[in-house]
Amino acid sequence: MRRAVSAAARRVWTRPLPPAIASAGAALPRLPAHLAAHADPWAVTPTRERFPRSSPHSAGYHARVPSRRDGTTDRPELRLPRQPPLGVDDALPRVDASAIPSGASGAPASFATKGPSDDDDDDARDRREADAAGSPSPSPSASASDSGSHTWVDRHLPPSAVPYAKLARLDRPIGTHLLAWPCFWSIALAAPRGALPDAHLLALFGVGALLLRGAGCTVNDLWDRDIDRMVARTRDRPIASGAVTPLNALAFLGAQLGLGLGVLLQLNDLSVALGASSLALVAAYPLMKRVTDWPQAFLGLTFNWGALLGYAAATGTLEPTVVAPLYLSGASWTLLYDTVYAHQDKADDARVGVRSTALRLGEETREYLGRFGGVAIAGLVGAGYGAGCGWPFYAGAGLAAAHLAWQTATVDLDDPSDCAAKFRSNAQYGGIVFAAIVAGKLI
Repeated sequence: MRRAVSAAARRVWTRPLPPAIASAGAALPRLPAHLAAHADPWAVTPTRERFPRSSPHSAGYHARVPSRRDGTTDRPELRLPRQPPLGVDDALPRVDASAIPSGASGAPASFATKGPSDDDDDDARDRREADAAGSPSPSPSASASDSGSHTWVDRHLPPSAVPYAKLARLDRPIGTHLLAWPCFWSIALAAPRGALPDAHLLALFGVGALLLRGAGCTVNDLWDRDIDRMVARTRDRPIASGAVTPLNALAFLGAQLGLGLGVLLQLNDLSVALGASSLALVAAYPLMKRVTDWPQAFLGLTFNWGALLGYAAATGTLEPTVVAPLYLSGASWTLLYDTVYAHQDKADDARVGVRSTALRLGEETREYLGRFGGVAIAGLVGAGYGAGCGWPFYAGAGLAAAHLAWQTATVDLDDPSDCAAKFRSNAQYGGIVFAAIVAGKLI
């Protein structure tokens, strides 16, 4: 057996190279002149030198494999350089780094300064690390994170308080405005003819809106902490990023609800009952985006509970001809602005399985926004009529209708920044409606 293997090996080693391979070296390009000036240090030449089988040259890097009984071979030999190999400084032209403009096109990467593309590289590296760790990676998105690091919260609060302030969205007051306006509307509608709305109630409901909005955001972030890590706009939120632990978030939630209860207990019994019942809506809302395509409608019921609560606090009753159309108006308004808001995240929502009216309505969104706005204005007019408002109210309602029409006609549903801008503009809509009600009561 050993002889057969040896004979086969000799036949392989002594077989001449095919002509195509043997002539391949002739087709290789010549070295550049500045390298050819040096002796060719890695020359490959044939040899018929004799190496005894016991020679130290027959092992290691320079081993010669004998192919004949006399110990000779026709195989090429890799000879060592006859001089030290060229260094990089000898082989390449010198480059003056100072002559290369920073960030210039075509400049070597080592000379370029950090630019916007480096942030993309960082994001890509983060996604690769998340994949390696087995966790879902955040999607790249054009929408910016909603937990920025250059807000008044970062500048003026102690570092330990910043994550909790951002958890309550103190750096983004638009949510508090949207929650407070229906309360203010109903308090103004409850005012007697010729009188201003109750300032004490307005202040209480303003503080209550701030606390309840913070509590609602905390509940939402606890529910959605795993989803938030996969969405570019929300992955830096305090719980999703790990700045606040779920246990600490629960403690913070308890503190907010405790303060809110203190505000609620200053109202009448009907208001206390209505306020306590709203907590079920606040707790259930984050679940809706998992079970229905219309979570924005449920948010409308939740965010406009103040339309009932404010009127009850001011009068001790619920007048159906006022509060029913006002509640419908506010819910339709919320359905409009939160559908626009949801278009910021529609790509990420589709990827992670979150449901929304933005995905449900798709290309028909603009048509439905017009319908939502129409219902909102119709309900508002009905509430003003039921409360006995004068003509200035109807003029203001016309301005409010124009504002919703402008939003619907001009919003770019494929531009997250424009969707965010139109969403924030609804604070102005709330102010227009409130001014219209006050004017309608005074005149």
